[in-house]
Order: sequence, then structure tokens, then C-alpha cells
Amino acid sequence: MNKLFWILVLIGLPISIIGSIFHWSAVLMFIVYCLTIIALAGIIGRATESLAIVLGPRIGGLLNATFGNAVELIISIFSLKAGLVSIVLASLTGSVLGNLLLVGGLSFFVGGLKYKRQSFNKLEAQHNAGLLIFSVIVAFVIPEVFTTTMNDQDTMILSVGISIILIVLYLAALLFKFVTHRGVYQTNDKQTEESHEEEKPEWGKIKAIVILGLSTIAVAYVSEHLVSTFDVIGETFGWSELFIGVIIVAIVGNAAEHASAVIMAYKNKMDVAVEIVVGSTLQVAMFVLPILVLLSLFFPTTMPLVFTWPELISMVTAVFLMIMLSNDGDSNWFDGLALLAAYIIMGLGFYFI
Repeated sequence: MNKLFWILVLIGLPISIIGSIFHWSAVLMFIVYCLTIIALAGIIGRATESLAIVLGPRIGGLLNATFGNAVELIISIFSLKAGLVSIVLASLTGSVLGNLLLVGGLSFFVGGLKYKRQSFNKLEAQHNAGLLIFSVIVAFVIPEVFTTTMNDQDTMILSVGISIILIVLYLAALLFKFVTHRGVYQTNDKQTEESHEEEKPEWGKIKAIVILGLSTIAVAYVSEHLVSTFDVIGETFGWSELFIGVIIVAIVGNAAEHASAVIMAYKNKMDVAVEIVVGSTLQVAMFVLPILVLLSLFFPTTMPLVFTWPELISMVTAVFLMIMLSNDGDSNWFDGLALLAAYIIMGLGFYFI
């Protein structure tokens, strides 16, 4: 699989450059761009896995979420530039659904097939549950409720205010986790600590960081051209902007943590897997989306923090389902299957909208 990622990148990047210059078929280039981004995301996953071994599971999970969401952020910025606000909001909805239901489901399912029962930090799961409820339910539902009688200007002012609050709270959450309460909620599992000490990273710290940087730059280039194919793809396959954003863009944009979380679960590193799944969701809701709302002020088309009701209900349902299945700090393959089933049901719904 690792060799395949490198082969796809070595072939996909030149074709992406040549195809964009000579304006090859949009459908063909859409496929090439998606495969190239997924391959780059796989390489990002390997680099962050090496850093996770060196720096520990929490920081490793944060790095996975950050670089995985960097891809999503880059695609969204170019979409905003093109005025595709509905695709941006849909892709961020898809990120929340994809992380909690698809990635979380695959992680629980794949890990559960190998191990009958897998455990992770129960206290941290409960702490993250509160943040999930705040970031998705409070911060997303409230604007939808209050903006029904507002004009566009007031809606944007409210969106900017909520975005600033979300960013401040996200930074405070990082301060809480990594500074003021570092280690307070960690489990004292000696076997887990010994396994981390014995395991050697595939790449050294400097090499991993360099590869992360170069891969992110490559993703930025490919993402800009990927966005330009959305109109043609929608017309060709009959896909709505909502479906393209929620399913296609979200899966491609978050492929890094998709692969990393499942690999970690298969290796029985559930603390890292859950940190990737939930941490990435929180980062999208509390940092990536607010940043995009603020950045949209510098573009011709602004993006208010207002979702459609299908998007909101899907996200709220995903949050409650993940909380119910993970709050006990225990997972199995059936939990994973339930999450995957929910994702498929929602995907079908968005396809027929």
C-alpha cells in the first residue's frame, strides 16, 4: 500500500500539471486529482504516524487531525474563492459525518474484527463529548434558529461573532489538554507505555516534518484544480452541490485521517484512533469552519455560519450516536457497524436531495 501511494503521487502529480495546462477532460482530471490527493494523504498519514510514535499519542493525534484538515481547509479556500459557498458548507458537514461515522465506524469495525474488545481513555471521551455538543449543536443550531428573521448583514455579523468565540474556545481547549491539565486524564496503562517505547518510527522527526510540508504544498496545487472540475462533474453525473460537498469532497479532503485512524485501530492503538476521529471533528467545527467564515469576508461572496436543516439534523444525530457508543471507553465491531450504517443512510439521503 505504501509503494502504491508513492507510485500514484509520482504519476499523478505530473499528469495533474500536464492535464491542467492542456485542459484535458474534466471528468478524467477529476479522477486523477482525487487519486493524487488520496495518495498524498496516505503519505501524510505515514509521516504523522512516525511523529505520533516520537511525540506520543495525543500530539500524534492532533498532528493527524491538523494535517488531514489542512487538505480540507485548502480545498475549501479555493472553493470560497470560486464562490461555491454551498459546497464549502456541505464539505464541512461531510467532514463531521465522515470523521464520526465513516472513520469512527471503520476504526471500531476493523479493530473489533481483530480484537473482541478495545478500550480507550474514558475520561477523555467524556470531555470530548461536551465539546462535541457545544461545537456542533450549540454553535451550529443556534445561528439557524436566530437568523430566520435576520437580514443578510445581521446574519453575517452573528456568524463572525460565533466564529471568534469558537476559535477562542478551541485554543483554550488545546491549552487545557496540553498545558494546564496535561496528563491529568491519562490512563496508567504500563503495557501501552511499553509498547510505545519499544516501537520505532518509520521516519525520523526531521524527515517526517519535511515530507509533511512538501505533501501539503502538493495538495494545495492539486486542490486548486480539483475545484475547477466541480461544475462539469455535477452536470455529467447529475450530482448536486450538496452531495459533492458532503460525500465526495469530504472523503477526498479527509483521506489522511481516514487511513491513519483505521491503521491505528488495527494496531490496537485506540487512544490515537479516537483522538484522530474526535479531534479532527472538533478541529473542523471549532477552527477550520470559523476560519473560513472570517476568510470569506475578503472574498466577493461571504459565507454565513448557516447550514440547511438536512445538514444540521445529520450532524446532530452523528454527534449523539458517537457519544452514546464511545462514552464508556469501550468499542467493538458491532459499534463500528452501527456507525457505518448511519453514514450509509445519510449518504443515500443526500444523494436523492
